[in-house]
Amino acid sequence: MFDDFFTRALIAGIGLAITVGPLGCFVIWRRMAYFGDTMAHSALLGVALSLLFELNLMLSVFLVAATVSLLLLVLQRRGALSTDALLGILSHSALSIGLVMVAFMTWVRIDLVGFLFGDILAVSEADIDLVWGGGILVLFAIVYLWRPLLASTVNPELAEAEGLQPERAKLYFMLLMALVIAIAMKIVGILLITSLLIIPAATARRFATSPEIMAVLASLIGALAVTGGLFGSLHWDTPSGPSIVVAALGLFVLSLLPFGRRSQGAVEHSSPGHSSHGGHH
Repeated sequence: MFDDFFTRALIAGIGLAITVGPLGCFVIWRRMAYFGDTMAHSALLGVALSLLFELNLMLSVFLVAATVSLLLLVLQRRGALSTDALLGILSHSALSIGLVMVAFMTWVRIDLVGFLFGDILAVSEADIDLVWGGGILVLFAIVYLWRPLLASTVNPELAEAEGLQPERAKLYFMLLMALVIAIAMKIVGILLITSLLIIPAATARRFATSPEIMAVLASLIGALAVTGGLFGSLHWDTPSGPSIVVAALGLFVLSLLPFGRRSQGAVEHSSPGHSSHGGHH
């Protein structure tokens, strides 16, 4: 019925959306949207290093994103600057160093647009295995870390008192983000990863009655956005990655309509970080 490349794109995209849904919820609860951006921007530096040293692309992106995460944690501990200032410095520095390195590598033909916006229609069967294999690992890790992650989002001091080691949970969360960005880069690209993390989770927040339901809804809404975006790009011949983001935005706008209001009381309940200062921990 559909071309093979379209079916592969659909399977990979849905796998990715299911994986990033729960992570996106924590990004929103912890008010860390800029962190997602920083991780995504660091991916280009990973690309440059993988080309320079002939490393595996995904491994290189993961290592750079993980290094940026650790650097952020170390700088946060020193407390000299606010988190958003640190993120701004790390984000733009990593992106700019990556671009400058690529410019120096005159012997390499590099498709920057491909890395920035991805090419979901070019995914191979090996990519699908990677997305679903990595995705299942990430989801198992989230289920395993759910309680300490949630507790440290709501109240880090209380989580510490209960022996849930919130700092360690935060480190694991950042490493999971790095892994997801390494997996996602080829499919949706550096600039669109953050959208897929944040928009479905923000939409799910309108209808969720608990954190767990919000995580599941975020995955489902992401999968719906991928499906809608891909069919839209097929029908109107628009770029596939941005079409997925536009579809996600459309669902978010729909969620703002009055019929979504009935669960508004429950929404506050489904936002662990809502009444806390969890965003900066």
